[in-house]
Amino acid sequence: LRKSVRLTAQMPTLVAAWERIRRGKAPVAPNPRLNLAANFLYMVNGKTPTPLAAKTFDVALILHADHEFNASTFAARVTAGTLSDLHSAIVSGIATLKGPLHGGANEQVMRMVEKIKDPAKAEAWIRTVLVDKEARIMGFGHRVYRVEDPRAKHLRRLASELGQQAGKTSYVQILDTVARVMAAEKHIFPNVDLYSGAAYAAMGIPTDQFTPIFALSRVAGWAAHVLEQHGNNRLIRPRSEYTG
Repeated sequence: LRKSVRLTAQMPTLVAAWERIRRGKAPVAPNPRLNLAANFLYMVNGKTPTPLAAKTFDVALILHADHEFNASTFAARVTAGTLSDLHSAIVSGIATLKGPLHGGANEQVMRMVEKIKDPAKAEAWIRTVLVDKEARIMGFGHRVYRVEDPRAKHLRRLASELGQQAGKTSYVQILDTVARVMAAEKHIFPNVDLYSGAAYAAMGIPTDQFTPIFALSRVAGWAAHVLEQHGNNRLIRPRSEYTG
């Protein structure tokens, strides 16, 4: 448990320090008066975040902390099931989260927003893309939910409020249009990845930091799963079925 708490605190510090260094700036030490969410934004930007930004990031961390046996959590539990240590299990989770079909989805959503640029062009853009029946639009659909991901509603509201505060309202406007077309044409709905990137971008966080943020938010969930696995362990060894 001690290692889990320590890792949960260390990850935001590491990610923020990396962001500062690659900007050519010195890392900022944590402020003991701020909570984990506000501290991350403080360490990235070098100034105390607005209450709305701190609240939004805190909610985002909570919403991303755990979601049953998703791919990265399953990978962490498989590693823990061999009685490997906590840090090794977390590394397995991070390696799995790196894939664009899992942790990288909100990055792809923001790349799409950057291509569209103008909310007035969003509907025409997405309809053109959907002509290709194999096209995959990130931020939609879920293995568990057949309706809108309930996490998406909270992130959309906060991303909209942040966008208004930061003068970046076009992000949510574009995504709302894309969501409307996707619901009408494909009957699939937003998941947690659709609006999270818009919220992060409104806080000044670069797009290529979204997956590391997903990782730091999920450390608490991964660690809880590892502790549970170690507490009542059986080796996880799925069988394969030959289909050749």
